[in-house]
Amino acid sequence: MTNIFGSETRKFVLSAVLVVASTAVVTEACAETLIIQGSTTFARAIFEPHKAAIEAETKHELTLIPNKTTPGLIALMEGRAQMTMISTSLKSDISAMQKALPALPYDRLQVHPILSTRIAIALHPSNRVRKASLNQVRKILLGEISNWSQLGGADLPIRVVLVGGGGGVTTVVQTELLGGQRPTGPHVIYVRTPVQLVQVVGQQPSLVGFAQLALLKAKELPELVTEQPIEQVLSLVTFGDPTSAMNDVIQATRRISEKAM
Repeated sequence: MTNIFGSETRKFVLSAVLVVASTAVVTEACAETLIIQGSTTFARAIFEPHKAAIEAETKHELTLIPNKTTPGLIALMEGRAQMTMISTSLKSDISAMQKALPALPYDRLQVHPILSTRIAIALHPSNRVRKASLNQVRKILLGEISNWSQLGGADLPIRVVLVGGGGGVTTVVQTELLGGQRPTGPHVIYVRTPVQLVQVVGQQPSLVGFAQLALLKAKELPELVTEQPIEQVLSLVTFGDPTSAMNDVIQATRRISEKAM
């Protein structure tokens, strides 16, 4: 059979094959697995719905460990994670950690804001109160307003539900409304997770709780509206400058989550 390809053509085809093969090897070599620990709020709001899209866009694999902010930051500084998810300001997180762990290299932490979300104040469906000022909400947290009748509602004692253990929403509420003070007293109930919080509020008419707006919508709970929103910033933190792979994930996470809003 006559060879229809000349010598130069064969060389060109061979070169093209080698280029494609080498490009595939480089692409494979550039793909990384990144361990990301930290805020359960961030994980639920950002990575649960968008992890697959972020991995597809960046070609990097993400291993998520939602274990709250403080363990995530410690893991980052100890080299057991490449990034940490946080749902409060890095400054407030560092301030809280320095009291117990003053010697860690906090100055090397870099924060990369991803998305700002609104914190909602959850009510039981039977509660007819729908509006309050931020000052009234502050007084509820402190126990100074103690009955729903003081706000035009039923004659029921007000009990506040918060996520304990340094949850992001709770920290933002304490910082924005109470100057960092932790609300205490018989009127305050602490639960373990935001999901548990909305479940409990949905069961008892006297309760009010603080959670992300998406959780309220998922449980079809009404919210107490204030004159200004209480906002929460979700961020990723790196130890020093982000690597190329980390920067890929940061940019893709920001772009995909903003587009989904």
